[in-house]
Amino acid sequence: MTDIKSLTLSQLNTVLSPLGLPRFRAKQIYQWLHQKGVASFDEMTNLSKALREELSQAFYIPVCTVEEKYVSQLDGTVKYLFRLHDGEYIEAVVMQYHYGSTICISSQVGCKMGCTFCASTLAGFQRNLLPSEMEGQLHAAQRDLGIRISHVVLMGIGEPLDNYDNVIQFLKTLNDENGLHLSLRDVTLSTCGIVPRIYDLIEENLPITLTLSLHAPNDRLRSGMMPVNQRWGVEEAIAACRAYAEKTSRRVSFEYTLISGVNDTPQCAAELAAKLRGFICHVNLIPVNDVEERGNVRSSDEAVKNFQSALKKQGINATIRRTLGKDIQASCGQLRRRKQQS
Repeated sequence: MTDIKSLTLSQLNTVLSPLGLPRFRAKQIYQWLHQKGVASFDEMTNLSKALREELSQAFYIPVCTVEEKYVSQLDGTVKYLFRLHDGEYIEAVVMQYHYGSTICISSQVGCKMGCTFCASTLAGFQRNLLPSEMEGQLHAAQRDLGIRISHVVLMGIGEPLDNYDNVIQFLKTLNDENGLHLSLRDVTLSTCGIVPRIYDLIEENLPITLTLSLHAPNDRLRSGMMPVNQRWGVEEAIAACRAYAEKTSRRVSFEYTLISGVNDTPQCAAELAAKLRGFICHVNLIPVNDVEERGNVRSSDEAVKNFQSALKKQGINATIRRTLGKDIQASCGQLRRRKQQS
């Protein structure tokens, strides 16, 4: 059976043409799938029962089912463990800001990247998510919470640029006027630095915000933390980000996870500032999450503030990420890992 929700409207027209349906039927079905986020063909009430039955025999609609849900008593952040149609698990987090609701979604089941501070890679990589499964996280959260999500961050489990084609199709569907019709200016894509794909992304001409998970100012430190750096080093990754900023006129963000005694020294701050000087960018400082298997020690509040101050003195815009959902393990990867161990 074919995943009907991962088809573009054009592809849907093509696969439905042998049924002899008028073209407006494909648009109706597409809107049910993407605007309404229906979980079954029976919910498509303006289609005949016979057509719904015919569709159910040829196609399926992937659905993200809420397996576990946690709501922070501190700030209202909601964390989901979703079960997919094949029994795999992924995670998503919904956060409330003054400008609306943001969802951080997964792009893969597991991750291959092996970063030493991250829980997502611990449970192993299984497969890429389909466009429908990425969008399904939004629909499941909106349906459960009774809200409209206005901002999307691809920063959950997985490396988005390692699932490039499916991610690009998801983004185009997300922006489609017959679907959720979200502005791509309200979408952020975070990558560990698959440099050739950053250049591919430039050519897509999509007005999304690019974020590079940098976490170290030099190859010696970063290669020890992030295996991807052994293939594409710090200079190459930052050069690709400079090219992205120049070609798209979009500000690039850099994530920098602070680990005590590893990458939070004044020397690291000075080296990072020197590397980033000269183009529009922003550094998001993140005190490392407590992941039992990793053993990394969170930088002190004083060290974090000193690092921020050192960057600002060198003209680099830097903020400290507000910790949300601290009481519910809101960083991605931990719920999937725990589920697998149970």
